[in-house]
Amino acid sequence: MAALLELNGVDKFFGGVHAVQSMSFALNEKEIVGLIGPNGAGKTTIFNVVTGVYDPDGGRILFDGEDITPLKTYEVIRKGIARTFQNLRLFPRSSVLENVMTAAQQHEAYSFVEAVTHFGKWRMKETSIRDRSMELLNRVGLADRALQPAGTLPYGYQRRLEIARALALDPRLLLLDEPAAGMNPEEVMALNELIKSIHMEFQLAILVIEHHMDLVMEICPRIICMNFGAKIAEGSPEEIQANSEVLKAYLGEEDEE
Repeated sequence: MAALLELNGVDKFFGGVHAVQSMSFALNEKEIVGLIGPNGAGKTTIFNVVTGVYDPDGGRILFDGEDITPLKTYEVIRKGIARTFQNLRLFPRSSVLENVMTAAQQHEAYSFVEAVTHFGKWRMKETSIRDRSMELLNRVGLADRALQPAGTLPYGYQRRLEIARALALDPRLLLLDEPAAGMNPEEVMALNELIKSIHMEFQLAILVIEHHMDLVMEICPRIICMNFGAKIAEGSPEEIQANSEVLKAYLGEEDEE
């Protein structure tokens, strides 16, 4: 089976800091994989390189066999990759529904005249976008808050809104950057179920960065662990939990003399 996403020897430097070091891994179609590591390990930098926020300083990134290394962010989105962010990037004064509709509009082309006058097919397209956006809000449990300003949602619901907005882009690959950040145990448990059901229903490949080990260990059959920009382990949850390099990275254990 050909990989959907493939990183081959990817490097990224920030000044003298080697933030990502010869990173190589593959993600298959419809697979869900965890990307873990201590703070500063380079996990979010991987997402930023994949999505065109940063240009890599070496290596190649392939998506469905195509080299997307030089592409800009909007071009990567059009290829079928969507993401959420560690720090929320919602439009806080816009409604919950408008936040999702903004993303859904990426797939609808208006002429200049239609956009200005709202004539032609504009109304039909706008209705389709609204209906699709409401379906996604219902899917993440936010349909009853569609008209509420996004910035007034409880934090956990804002995380769900980001996921709905990413799904509105109709991705084949969804990148989730710490979706459970700031959540209590009950919210994490509910998010577990949401991610698993989205993965099954939408038949997506998902790569998730997460510090909540109970979440990533439950939903990800395969996990990649990073430290200091490099991959130090890859395997099943059981293999990762038993890996001495992973334990050292998280616990700071010293090698015995």
